[in-house]
Amino acid sequence: MRKIALPTLLATGLAAAAITTSAQVMAYGEGDFFTRVGVAHVNPKSNNGTLADGAIDVDVRSDTTLGFTFGYRVHDKIGIELLAALPFEHDIKLNGDTLASTKHLPPTVTVQYYPLGGSDAMLQPYAGIGLNYTTFFSESSDLGDLNLSSSWGAAGQLGLDVLLDDSWALNAAAWYIDIDTDASLDGNDLGKVSIDPWAFMAGISYRF
Repeated sequence: MRKIALPTLLATGLAAAAITTSAQVMAYGEGDFFTRVGVAHVNPKSNNGTLADGAIDVDVRSDTTLGFTFGYRVHDKIGIELLAALPFEHDIKLNGDTLASTKHLPPTVTVQYYPLGGSDAMLQPYAGIGLNYTTFFSESSDLGDLNLSSSWGAAGQLGLDVLLDDSWALNAAAWYIDIDTDASLDGNDLGKVSIDPWAFMAGISYRF
């Protein structure tokens, strides 16, 4: 089973911050621009499918890098956010051996619902649904010329801001993203790889 200790640690830290923070903040809602920056971790699902008519089992490994978002609150309870990141790089195991790798960028747009929007509550949860576009590049393989096609897919999001003052907050968020890519080697179609990761990010938020 793959370890996902990062989200657990982040949740613990946010809970501690919520208990110890006592600052009063202004209402949180319509007209706010915001940006979030933090550590981003992409954890693909455990079974990523098979290639070459079932002859090759695929295992895409996880990676961590810097993530960031930019968004706008069109209403006290409704926001729009774009997720971006520095490139992720994933090792790819084929039948248990690390024989390939790829980099990718996963820009994701979500429409978010903030149930406590418009209030000065220090804990501001939110949920979102949206669309992901993933582009793969710098593919490499010990077996030949590997190519992975770009992917469009749905995305879901859960997040929490812990407000510290009028501008700053601690943030943690998770996305589930539908990512499927067609793989080819030396121009020959091998089949589809289903990555379908959970992406986690934790850091700070600034609204203005």
